[in-house]
Amino acid sequence: MPFENLDIHLGTPIVLDEDALLAKIVGRHRGGFCYELNGTFALLLADLGFSVALLEARVYGADGEMTIPFDHLCLRVDLDEPWLADVGFGASFDEPLRLSPYVDQIDPAGRFRVESRADGWLDLLKDGVPQYRFSLEPRALADFTPGCEYNQYSPDSHFTQNTLCTLRTESGRVTVHSRTMVETIDGERSEHELEPDQLHAVFRDRFGITLTPAEAARLAG
Repeated sequence: MPFENLDIHLGTPIVLDEDALLAKIVGRHRGGFCYELNGTFALLLADLGFSVALLEARVYGADGEMTIPFDHLCLRVDLDEPWLADVGFGASFDEPLRLSPYVDQIDPAGRFRVESRADGWLDLLKDGVPQYRFSLEPRALADFTPGCEYNQYSPDSHFTQNTLCTLRTESGRVTVHSRTMVETIDGERSEHELEPDQLHAVFRDRFGITLTPAEAARLAG
């Protein structure tokens, strides 16, 4: 399932309701952003019998400042030990991480480390760079509504600036940002601009997202 924000630019409200998430991602074969992807993944894990909790996270900006409360949703899954799972943070870790502080964990996407803080929160680092700060306090899906509304409506949210659709592949990653397509295959990166009439086919063939002609035209700007 791709990480994507297309509904924001199509004017389709994103509602944090379990039935709505399942209808979009399972029924319509779409992706979504963190609240949708991790919210749906949590439903799957719980249905399979796993103990799973929704966790609040705040993302580090380029300047080191923290984003708003409930800016990101990630998951804690309890097996014989607790694990951090996250299928909604774009190009982050591919495999679940042990919630063991100060232990380097090697993942196909890089070297990850969880560091605990005096206030009880934890920081997730990728290759030594902080990605987000998260709390272990279990949350309800509705708790993330203010963050979800901010990210889909605020002009200060980076999700409202440009369209984004990205998907991990067997050999790398494919991303469409606005009309720029970036593809990484075995570490080799290529980039080119898409013509407006190419978007419909690219979303269909590379991401499995079927758009109406009107939706494709709106996304093409």
